[in-house]
Amino acid sequence: MSRRNRRVATICAGVFFGMVGMSYAAVPLYDLLCRVTGLGGTTQRAEEAPDTIIERKITVRFDGNVTPGLGWEFAPEHRAVTMKMGETGQMAYVARNAGPAPSVGTSVFNVTPFEAAVYFNKLECFCFTEQPLAPGESVNMPVVFFVDPAMDKDPELKHVTEITLSYTFYPAETPVKPVAAKSDDAAAPNRL
Repeated sequence: MSRRNRRVATICAGVFFGMVGMSYAAVPLYDLLCRVTGLGGTTQRAEEAPDTIIERKITVRFDGNVTPGLGWEFAPEHRAVTMKMGETGQMAYVARNAGPAPSVGTSVFNVTPFEAAVYFNKLECFCFTEQPLAPGESVNMPVVFFVDPAMDKDPELKHVTEITLSYTFYPAETPVKPVAAKSDDAAAPNRL
């Protein structure tokens, strides 16, 4: 193999392994980008409530959806709450398995308008965790949140008086079941 062919092969291998590495890094990097910028309505996660509460009020609307195939009923206890920016609020969503069999769901969320998502902070949330429910079983799932008072200083959001927090429940991926072990009789050779 000539020197030039080895160089081309090395470059191709490097590009291949670089692309494989980037594909593994894409999901965490995209998640980080969404959390930092609020891209796609991704809310922020906070460890504690802000020290400042301002007089500007904001109405937070709540929405709950279930994808086909889960067989659940899912909705917020209340459709909206009006609060001051910086004030901590709590809302509970109620999920009920209306199907005939046990099932497991997991939820994703977003905030609209998307530009306001960077100011919507959750202190406690049930999102991205698997929730098992037996047939007919119900569960209350709280969300503790606040709207950062810094939103008041954002000139592009001066007109915003309402934010909508929307959750959608999906069936959780079913765990892979192990292949049944063969019995000793089935593994033994057939003798005549």
